[in-house]
Amino acid sequence: MAAQSHEPVLYQEIIHALQPRDSGLYIDGTVGAGGHARGILEACTPGGRLLGMDVDPQALALARETLAPYGQRVTLTQASYDTMLDAMHACGWQSVDGIVLDLGVSSMQLDTQSRGFSFQSEAPLDMRFNPDSGMTAAELINTAQEQELAGLVKRAYRERLRLHPATRTFQALRIAVNDELACLERALPRALEALRPAGRLAVISFHSLEDRIVKQFFRKQSKDLINPPYMQEYEIERPASLQEVNRKPIVPTDAEVRGNPRARSARLRVAEKI
Repeated sequence: MAAQSHEPVLYQEIIHALQPRDSGLYIDGTVGAGGHARGILEACTPGGRLLGMDVDPQALALARETLAPYGQRVTLTQASYDTMLDAMHACGWQSVDGIVLDLGVSSMQLDTQSRGFSFQSEAPLDMRFNPDSGMTAAELINTAQEQELAGLVKRAYRERLRLHPATRTFQALRIAVNDELACLERALPRALEALRPAGRLAVISFHSLEDRIVKQFFRKQSKDLINPPYMQEYEIERPASLQEVNRKPIVPTDAEVRGNPRARSARLRVAEKI
């Protein structure tokens, strides 16, 4: 039932961005309950295939239920999306036609009180995407230095939104517990490597820290790297490797936000490999 009620954010926009085709190969690096993955598989019928990744075993259980009708066309693995190259090669794939990353916490995780993602209910401060490994938020709070904790919260509060004052603090703890920003920074160049020419990378972010990382990576890779003659330290020169499909992020429609208020902060950026 939970899998059926899950509403993926920017669903139509993701399908339009990736333009799935028959016989294409696709990676959903944050498969969650399988909403975006199901749309991609429908669009690349009958021969397209999809690799779905997630560190959350509960999410993967729902994805298996949602995607069961697609049989051998789907491979699901419990792993972080920053290991997509290894997962892709384990499938025997050398490159893929499209990758989607839907970052952050899912509605399913927020609504499971025992996971401790939300301040709306009394629950242990866990906040791990993978509840079987790593340090919980409670352990982080009890072991980190005060200065370190203040820095995490201060960074999250750079966004000026009309939210409950605890929202940014919980977000900062969740980001730290799951090493989310560093994971994204590792994953983007690996996604670029995984794509074949004309393949597309679509990334949905939910706060400015994530969106800035994606924006800066896309902008940097969409320009030729040429060292000016006055530089003392040189990078390896290279031509542009990406073309931005949308310079400004795609945001949810008013109708989607009314139906799913948690979509209000979603931002979608899309780039195509040259």
